[in-house]
Amino acid sequence: MKEIDFLPEWYKSSRQRQIGYRAQVIGMGGVLLIMIVWNFVTIRSISKAGADVQQRKAVQAEAEAVSMEYERVKSEVAGLKKKVKFMEEMDSKIDVASVLAEMSYLIDDNIVLREVEFDAEKFVDEKRRKTSGPTNTAARAVGRTVAAKGELSLGDVRFRVVINGVATKAGDIAELICKLEESPYFHHVYPSFSRNRKMKVGTGKNFQVSEFEISCYLANYREL
Repeated sequence: MKEIDFLPEWYKSSRQRQIGYRAQVIGMGGVLLIMIVWNFVTIRSISKAGADVQQRKAVQAEAEAVSMEYERVKSEVAGLKKKVKFMEEMDSKIDVASVLAEMSYLIDDNIVLREVEFDAEKFVDEKRRKTSGPTNTAARAVGRTVAAKGELSLGDVRFRVVINGVATKAGDIAELICKLEESPYFHHVYPSFSRNRKMKVGTGKNFQVSEFEISCYLANYREL
């Protein structure tokens, strides 16, 4: 038995075109959906990358700030080290008040001091000092340390004390020298000179006194 198709050709063609259009629409919809998803993923990746870049910039800026602060602190530390070194060089390492108090304790009423000098001398090798003679780097000043050429005598120095005054008799001078030698504050005590002279007092009378000068070193260092 033969089947007879009563549908016209134009209907069949229209039906096939509709099916083709529907397939194209579905395909285009799928492509559009894929593009939307891809675009969303791309935008999210770009946002994440931008956030990472901003975070890295912030970390870099913080690192630069820390580096600048480190250099500033390093410069300040270097400046403080220089100041400390300068202060250590300026430090005479003596207590003038204690030295004067010790001298006041040792000196009797029969002795009157005219002047007390502290001479700062740089340490010189013993052999070199003997061959070159007395050092001329001493700074002679009352209560201060000044170099011979007007410069401060810095660094490791020793202090020579020069005591100048008058006594009622020569025995008082010898007794003072013995006291200075026994004191822990002084060593290498020796008299520079001692001579008799007459002095007038307020009544117009002349008195015989002994003028003297004693040199010694402060015992605040140790010879190796």
